[in-house]
Amino acid sequence: MIELEGISKTYRIPVRSKGVGGAIKALFKREYEVVQALKGISFKINPGEIVGYIGPNGAGKSTTIKIMSGILVPDDGKCQIGGQVPWQDRKAYVGKIGVVFGQRSQLWWDVPVMDSFELLKEIYDMTNAQYERSFNELCDALELRSFLDHPVRQLSLGQRMRCEIAAALLHEPEILFLDEPTIGLDAVSKIAVRQFIRHINAKRGVTVILTTHDMSDIEALASRIMMIGKGEILYDGSLESLKRTYIKSKTITVDHHDYKGEVQIEGVTLISQGRERTILKVDTSERSIAHVVSDLTDQLSLKDVTIENEAIEDIVIRLYQDHQI
Repeated sequence: MIELEGISKTYRIPVRSKGVGGAIKALFKREYEVVQALKGISFKINPGEIVGYIGPNGAGKSTTIKIMSGILVPDDGKCQIGGQVPWQDRKAYVGKIGVVFGQRSQLWWDVPVMDSFELLKEIYDMTNAQYERSFNELCDALELRSFLDHPVRQLSLGQRMRCEIAAALLHEPEILFLDEPTIGLDAVSKIAVRQFIRHINAKRGVTVILTTHDMSDIEALASRIMMIGKGEILYDGSLESLKRTYIKSKTITVDHHDYKGEVQIEGVTLISQGRERTILKVDTSERSIAHVVSDLTDQLSLKDVTIENEAIEDIVIRLYQDHQI
């Protein structure tokens, strides 16, 4: 479905010295800094996958999405999506994709949402039957009907993002590019957006490429993670494989009966201890969880034990540090 091979992209950014002198000099001789956004990246994405595409700011995520959506032309490399080259077969290609940029809108700001949808129907040359089927499905799934007659500028951020996703899917595309779709949303709106993405992937088989800094989006949605840094792919695999590779510790929270002594267990860091709750950090490369729990049983009268992995954010930060990003 999606195949990128050796994709590179550079930007020439104008630079000038500070002050009036720098401004005058720039009038006669413009200087540029060359920034390499992508350095020969390659990957394949199969139909129906939900892929989380993550990385720090400036890593090359949005550049990759813009190349795959046909907005940018790479300096070098090949990109074929559904047998088409996005920037060459643009008119035919855009009918197969939907794009949502979290900080940009494809809806018309001062007109009702319904008018934007009807205009998109004409842009994508949809039949009345196609439009009605897709429109009703999206309105029901995203609960849009109560504000379809409101101008976009009067919608809350959560309402607008639901409309943006509906607009991107109205013409029933095969591929959905989501660039920070939950940025700024409250918890309820985030859950609603995630549930809908899972629904549309399962029902229509839509391939989803998701870029986000919110790792809870990745954990909730993605079956596969691609991590980019400094224009290069650093990791491509499952979330579980990433955890197995990079998780080095676990946190154990123990609820116990009244205990006034100090818990002492070899190879374990004591984070906090109260009379009825103790929290420890275990380096799993030195001690197994089973042995630590056994030692806790010898010292405490246990009520409950909770074992938690490191947060996915901490794992990603460590991977960045390993690659000096």
